[in-house]
Amino acid sequence: MPPAPPWPFADPPETEVIVLDRILSGDSPARLVTHDQEDGAWQFLDGEQVFEEDAAVVLLGEVVQVDPSLLELADLPPGWFAWRPEPGAPWRRAEGEPPATIGGEG
Repeated sequence: MPPAPPWPFADPPETEVIVLDRILSGDSPARLVTHDQEDGAWQFLDGEQVFEEDAAVVLLGEVVQVDPSLLELADLPPGWFAWRPEPGAPWRRAEGEPPATIGGEG
């Protein structure tokens, strides 16, 4: 069995992150990821409306097990966000606050 690739994130796999329950359950794909400037926190969202009760705190290593494509965002700097219109589409990146809605090429 080949060795596992090195962990690509600067934050360890045990870092607590915010993710939506519907992403963890597989009901919705991760389409928006934010890396907060102030505290370096990661949020994994689906680009839909979010209520506080929709979110869960889990470990970064758990989130990338649910969606390994999130490993592509390991180098996302604090203060940036990434989005994609659908799973399998390339991640796009921008600095600042994400727009109120995401999708398509917007």
